[in-house]
Amino acid sequence: MPIDLIEKLKSANIIGRGGAEYPAWKKWIAVRDAAKKPKYVICNASERELATAKDFHILESMPEMVFRGMELAMDCIDAKEGIFNLNGDYERNLKKNLDRLVKEASEQGRKYTIKIFEEDPSYIGGEETALLNAMEGRRCEPRLKPPFPTDAGLFGCPTLIHNVETFYDIARVADGTYDGKRFYTISGEGDHNGVYHLPADWTIEQILKETGNVPKQDFFVQAGGGASGTVWNQKQIKTQIARGSGAIVIHLTSEDPKKILLHWVEFFARESCGKCTPCREGTYQLLELLREKKSKTIPWRQMEPILDVLEKTSFCALGRSVPVPIRSYLKNVLQYP
Repeated sequence: MPIDLIEKLKSANIIGRGGAEYPAWKKWIAVRDAAKKPKYVICNASERELATAKDFHILESMPEMVFRGMELAMDCIDAKEGIFNLNGDYERNLKKNLDRLVKEASEQGRKYTIKIFEEDPSYIGGEETALLNAMEGRRCEPRLKPPFPTDAGLFGCPTLIHNVETFYDIARVADGTYDGKRFYTISGEGDHNGVYHLPADWTIEQILKETGNVPKQDFFVQAGGGASGTVWNQKQIKTQIARGSGAIVIHLTSEDPKKILLHWVEFFARESCGKCTPCREGTYQLLELLREKKSKTIPWRQMEPILDVLEKTSFCALGRSVPVPIRSYLKNVLQYP
């Protein structure tokens, strides 16, 4: 059965829904074939990307499917322990139901256990090696890769880590009900904000029309995440697909550009773990430039070299993500020369 399930994941093209979009079956094979034991399975429910609520939606209404996905993974790779990482912001609303599922699993006398790890809310906790450090009682900051978690993860052991939606998809593949859809969080200037389950290959325009979220005024969108997502103008959404975390944020073109940029940079500066100088200092310098009240113009020329350093020298994806929304907004919406 394990081999059949891996083949099914491969055929269904199940990829990570946490943002990296790495094929799930490749991780499974790597952990399954690793000689070292014990092996671990981790569900990462960190979900701190701005404007993203799909994992919360799944855990609130269908947590059984997520746990089933974890159990299937543990059976396949011969792991005895699964750990569910719960974002501390979600604890009040979700933990009672999750505790029930943990108890039910243990009462059924299965060969493995699932525990809940309550993470201090942090954006960097979404990075798998930073989460591993937090689980080991260390500072929540990313590790150098390789080695990858599939070889040396939790306590140096082979570890399979997936996002909530990925485990949900895995359970549906096993049940024969997977239909090629994914979850989208729509927010901003639409009339019907919320979480929707729609085809993964739809364009942004199709998604907005289907959900009744096309503004009457000129607009643009940020797709893939409310912090790190790429910005697309109104014409581009006819061909672009919402990747990453599946978040689509709708902005009116009339919004103050400086306010939009500050929203992104303040988030990145606040969530930077401080491990590397480019991210720690780069986000701070961008923030200082944008907070300059004497000038109403955006200091693009001063910002560009900082963005270049962030993109090329940041230790992890957080720092490298900072230029994505800023540059795409500059190019696709403001059309700055």
